[in-house]
Amino acid sequence: MGRDDVLRLSGVHKTYRLGAHVVPALQGVDLQLRPGEMLALTGPSGSGKSTLLNVAGLIDHADSGSVLLRGRPVQGLSETEATLLRRDAIGFVFQGFNLVPVMTVHDNVDYALFIAGVPVPERRQRVRAMLDAVGLAAHAAHRPDALSGGQRQRVAIARALVKQPALVIADEPTANLDSHTADQVLDLMREQGHAQGAAFLIATHDDRLLARCDRVLRLLDGRFLPEQPFAKVA
Repeated sequence: MGRDDVLRLSGVHKTYRLGAHVVPALQGVDLQLRPGEMLALTGPSGSGKSTLLNVAGLIDHADSGSVLLRGRPVQGLSETEATLLRRDAIGFVFQGFNLVPVMTVHDNVDYALFIAGVPVPERRQRVRAMLDAVGLAAHAAHRPDALSGGQRQRVAIARALVKQPALVIADEPTANLDSHTADQVLDLMREQGHAQGAAFLIATHDDRLLARCDRVLRLLDGRFLPEQPFAKVA
């Protein structure tokens, strides 16, 4: 493993049980992700994308194999240790935005820093700078229901990046956006990810996003298919 790999999965297996039925969600997955890299995961429903995001995001545990985040093994961490590592090292961007509707744009972005215990003066400076970077400084006092879908996703990206994470987990981040807005969001993710050195792990079916990521990995039945140029990916 390179010393500066953000994420490394080696031989990861994950199985779910649905009654008497055993579902092998991941079957020996290997993955490396470096700072500033945008890696897309694609594949049909049930291929293992969500499970892989959950394992990488420390939301779920692998049954076997190795998971390292910033070079730190995550196996055997207590729930508290995993929560703190997730809080400090990982940002999340969701298809449905997952903004708090009763909070302003400013407070939605600030909340990640509040939870992390960042002092108020630093929080104000970082939130202001992040909202300016995503083009929403003028909307800081608005609530999410006053924003367009693209603006809400920009708030979600600002919230994920304001704590300067090593890894951003994104689940279908452009699924609810029109083509023009999706392009803007993708440009923003790449620009801010490169600026911060954050790595993106993105599950998507969106060809627009797949074509603009650094790498595309296709999952099928819990295994990666051989890596190949996106143009050849079905």
